[in-house]
Amino acid sequence: MWLKNGIIGNMLHFNLATADEIACEIGGRLRAHRLSQNLQQSEVAGRAGVSLRTIVELEHSGRVSFDVLLRVAMALGVIESMSGVFELKPKSIKDMEKASQKRQRASRRQSE
Repeated sequence: MWLKNGIIGNMLHFNLATADEIACEIGGRLRAHRLSQNLQQSEVAGRAGVSLRTIVELEHSGRVSFDVLLRVAMALGVIESMSGVFELKPKSIKDMEKASQKRQRASRRQSE
């Protein structure tokens, strides 16, 4: 197993990668979904309500707005895979208790 730029073997580990690498990986994954459904970029663009150029940019670099990312995921029928993104996952009973209390804002930090 080898490690280079956040990639172990052939799999990108997001916690070891740069933002650009993660964006590129997500764009590549969406391209793979498009190809597996035998769709042209223009078809996905039409379904998502974005330009062809936007799809090309997404697949090439992943550098698009979050809104575009969501639209394309919906157009490809893979939006459900995003349902766990940034979900708060408690690690202990204490964390579970804290998670059940909806926070409105962060606590003030005390100066040291």
